[in-house]
Amino acid sequence: MWNIYKRLWLVNWAEQWQYRANLLMYLAFWLVSPIIFLAIWTTVASAQGSVNGLTAQDFVAYYMMLLIVDIATSEITIHIFAYRIQDGSLSNQLVLPIHPMLTQVLVNNLAFKALQMCALVPIWALLYLLYHPVIILTPVNLLLAVPVLALSFTMQFFAGAAITCIAFWTTRIWAIMDLYYAAFRLFAGQFVPLALLPAAMQNLSQVLPFRLMLYFPVQLLLGKVSLQETLSSMALQVVWCALGFLLFRLIWHVGVRKFSAVGA
Repeated sequence: MWNIYKRLWLVNWAEQWQYRANLLMYLAFWLVSPIIFLAIWTTVASAQGSVNGLTAQDFVAYYMMLLIVDIATSEITIHIFAYRIQDGSLSNQLVLPIHPMLTQVLVNNLAFKALQMCALVPIWALLYLLYHPVIILTPVNLLLAVPVLALSFTMQFFAGAAITCIAFWTTRIWAIMDLYYAAFRLFAGQFVPLALLPAAMQNLSQVLPFRLMLYFPVQLLLGKVSLQETLSSMALQVVWCALGFLLFRLIWHVGVRKFSAVGA
């Protein structure tokens, strides 16, 4: 199995270099919103002194770290796989002795992510020179961030895979994904730090998985989370990963059984 993943990695890594314009468009998509929010909130905080206790420097550090974590944990499964269900090209992959979603699509996500991180480095360095964020990364937080980021990506991957598989039943899959993204951006802290949300929404964010996908890793790297909270949040990440995997497997199993290629 390792040889299969190794070969898929080599193929997908080479393939990503052939679509550099596509890479830049996706990178711009992930960069624009955090940079805009960074500029807005630092301006507001500078004018007022602070916003709910967050200074301009707090917003700079938050959104600068968000740029890295967002790309490190995001997934593009629907862009890779949905059309294969809709145009019937999935049929060719179903006869292979490997799971198309858990092999080729997963590795494609990882290769795309790796190349994006390479492209992010000079942009992030430029933003660092412009905003001078105060970010103190401790060895403990960096060590804990490795499994936390891996679990965050796994959560997002299975969520995206489960939603993408709804394409077995409807062509309106993008509308469903847009609803998911809207909830994700709000409760994962992509728009604003969760501390700025109303109390009721903050309480709701504690029971939803989105906080663990993005906000928690950012706060961990910024040193805002205690060791006890980190370990408890990681345990919740494992639970959500398991639930996401089971949900994906259920939708996949039922969807493939009813799948029929165009013209079949």
